[in-house]
Amino acid sequence: MAWKERLEAMLNVGLRVPSIMLLEVLYRWDVSSFFQKIQRSSLNNNPLFQYKYLALYLHYVGYILSLVLLTLPRQHLVQLYLYVLTALLLFAGHQVSRDYVRGELDSGYEGPLYLEPLSMNRFTTALIGQLVVCTLCSCVMQTKQIWLFSAHLLPLVARLCLVPLDTIVFINRFAMIFTGLEVLYFLASNLLVPYKLAKTAYRELVQVVEVYGLLALGMSLWNQLVLPVLFMCFWLVLFALQIYTYFSTRDQPTSRERLLFLFLTSIAECCSTPYSLLGLVFTVSFVALGVLTLCKFYLQGYRAFMHDNTMHRGMTEGITLLILAVQTGLIELQVIHRAFLLSIILFIVVASILQSMLEIADPIVLALGASRDKSLWKHFRAVSLCLFLLVFPAYMAYMICQFFTMDFWLLIIISSSILTSLQVLGTLLIYILFMVEEVRKAPVENMDDVIYWVNGTYRLLEFLLALCVVAYGASETLFGEWTVMGSTIIFVHSYYNVWLRAQLGWQSFLLRRDAVNKIKSLPTASAQQLLQHNDICAICYQDMTSAVITPCSHFFHAGCLKKWLYVQETCPLCHSQLKSQSQPANPTHNDAPANHNLAEVGQGEPSPASPVAPEGTGPAIEAASPKPESPVGQASTSTTTTTTFSPTLPRVGECQESSSRSEPGGDDAPSPVEDQKCQGTIQPLAMSASGISA
Repeated sequence: MAWKERLEAMLNVGLRVPSIMLLEVLYRWDVSSFFQKIQRSSLNNNPLFQYKYLALYLHYVGYILSLVLLTLPRQHLVQLYLYVLTALLLFAGHQVSRDYVRGELDSGYEGPLYLEPLSMNRFTTALIGQLVVCTLCSCVMQTKQIWLFSAHLLPLVARLCLVPLDTIVFINRFAMIFTGLEVLYFLASNLLVPYKLAKTAYRELVQVVEVYGLLALGMSLWNQLVLPVLFMCFWLVLFALQIYTYFSTRDQPTSRERLLFLFLTSIAECCSTPYSLLGLVFTVSFVALGVLTLCKFYLQGYRAFMHDNTMHRGMTEGITLLILAVQTGLIELQVIHRAFLLSIILFIVVASILQSMLEIADPIVLALGASRDKSLWKHFRAVSLCLFLLVFPAYMAYMICQFFTMDFWLLIIISSSILTSLQVLGTLLIYILFMVEEVRKAPVENMDDVIYWVNGTYRLLEFLLALCVVAYGASETLFGEWTVMGSTIIFVHSYYNVWLRAQLGWQSFLLRRDAVNKIKSLPTASAQQLLQHNDICAICYQDMTSAVITPCSHFFHAGCLKKWLYVQETCPLCHSQLKSQSQPANPTHNDAPANHNLAEVGQGEPSPASPVAPEGTGPAIEAASPKPESPVGQASTSTTTTTTFSPTLPRVGECQESSSRSEPGGDDAPSPVEDQKCQGTIQPLAMSASGISA
C-alpha cells in the first residue's frame, strides 16, 4: 500500500498547485491598467468591458475561489477535477463535431459516404473521436449511461442517414444546446454542495479551535496541505515556465556568462509576488536540506540516518533569505535590480550552507583522526570534503570581489566565507596531528598543548580578521560618510566579534595557566610510591610510570589530571577540592585510601566518579556529578547522568563556535555599486552577516 499512499500524497500536492498559480496571476493582474488599455483599444464599445467595478468584484471572487480550492479536502478536490475534466472532454467533442460539419460543408458532397473516400475518412475519424470522448466521460463520471455524453454523435448519425447538410448544421447546434443544458442541470442539482461543505468545515474548525486552540489548527492545516512541498512545486513549475519561455523565443546559442545572467534574471522574475517569494524560500530550504543530507551521507554512508533527524536543517537558509528579501524590499524592485540583489542574498545563503556543512564535518573528521580506523576510503572522504570547504569559500569571496567594489559592507559579507576557510584549516591541522600520532604508534606527550596552540592560532586569525573589519569600517566612518546605521553596525560588530572573542580567549588562557600551576604544586610520586600503589591511572586506564599525588592521596598522570582540571577543580575519584600543598585540603576526604583498584571502584561503595575507558587514543573523563560550566576552550558533551570530556580535542572559544561563524540576517546599509536604484539594499545583507555572527 506504500505506492497508494505516495500517489495520494502526490495528488494532494499536485492538485493544489493550480490554485496558487491562480493566486499568482490575480496578484500580478492590475485591473486599472487593464481597463486603461481596453479604453484605448477597439474593445471599448463592448458591453462586457463597460463595468469596471464588476471586474473588480470578479477579481476578489477569484481570490476567494483560489483559497477554497487550496483548502478543499483531497477527496472533494479530486472529484472537482474530474468534473472539470468531463467538461473539457465535452468541449473537445463539440469541437470535433463542429470541425466535421465544416469539412462536409466545404466539400459540398451529400451522397453516400462509401462512394467518396475523403468523406469516408472524415466520417471515420470524427466517429472514432466521438466514441473516445463518450467512453472517457463515462469512465470519469463512473456511470454506465453513456448516452448522456453522446449528443455530439447526432450530426454523424444524420450524415450517415443522408440528411441534407443544412439540416446537419441545425442538428449540430441542437447537440451543443442539449449538452449545455445537461451541464446546467448538473450544476443546479449540486448548487448546495459548496454551502454544505463550507458549513461542515466551519463546524469542524470551531470544534478544533475550542478544544485545541488556534495554534493546533494552524499546525493541522500546515501538515494536511504540506505547504513547504506545495510552494516548492509551485515555484519550480513557475521557474521551468520562465526558462522555457526564454529558450523558445531565442534561436542563438547562449554563452556561459549569459547563462548565469539568465539564471539570476529567471529567479528574479519568479519572486516578484509574495507567493513566488515564499516558493523560493521553501525551495532554498529544501535545496539546503538536500545538500546537508548529501554531506552526511558522503561522510558516514547510511549510518548517518540511523539515529539522526536532519529535517530541522535547511530552514535557517530559507528564513535568512526571507528576512533579507523583506528588509530590502526585493519584490518591489525592477527585474535587473532584483537580480543584482539576489546575487548578494544567494551568496550569503551559500555561505551559510557551507558553514552548516562544516558543523557537520568538523566532529566527524576529528573523531576519525582520533580513532584507530584505517579505512582509506573514510579518510579520503573526510579530507576531500574539508579541502572543498577550504577552497570553495575562498573562491566565492574572490569572485564576489571581482564583481563589486570593496567597501565595509562587502567586507562584512565575505568575512563569513573567510572564517569558514580558517576553521577548516584548523580542523585539518588537528586531524594531521592525530594521524601523525597514529603513525608513530606512541602518544605524543604534549599533544594537548599542541592542539591548544593550533586552535589558538586560527582563533587568533579570526580575531584579527574581525578587528580588521572593524578598523576598516571605523576608517570609512571617520574619513568618509558618517551614518547612524553604519556606526551601530560597527559597535555591534566590535562588541560581539572583537570584545567577546578576546575576553573568552583570555579566559581560556587563564584557566589553562591555573591548571598547569596546580599540577606543578602537586608532589610527584617516587618509584617506590608507584610500586606500592600498583594501579593504573583512573582517568586514562593506562599504567603509570610517573604520577602526581593529590592532597587526598590519589595518583594520576600529570597530563590526565591537567585535562580534568580544565573541567572542574575537584578530584576525579572523591571530588575533594584540589588545592596547592600550602592550603589545607577538604578534611572530609583527607583519610581517603591511597590505593584504589578498578574492582574496588566498580564493586565497592559507590564512588562519586566512575571512569569509563575511552574509545580511540584520546583519554576521556566521566563523572556522575552534575556537569559544571565548561571553560572556554574545552570541547565537552553531556548526557543526563554523565559528563564526558575529551581533552584531546580542546577548542579555543568553543562556546562561541556558532557565534564566530557568520550567517546572514540584518538591517540596512549602503550599496557597493553605482546604480542609484539599488542604494540602501546591500546594507541589510551586511548587517545580516554581522548581526547573526554576533
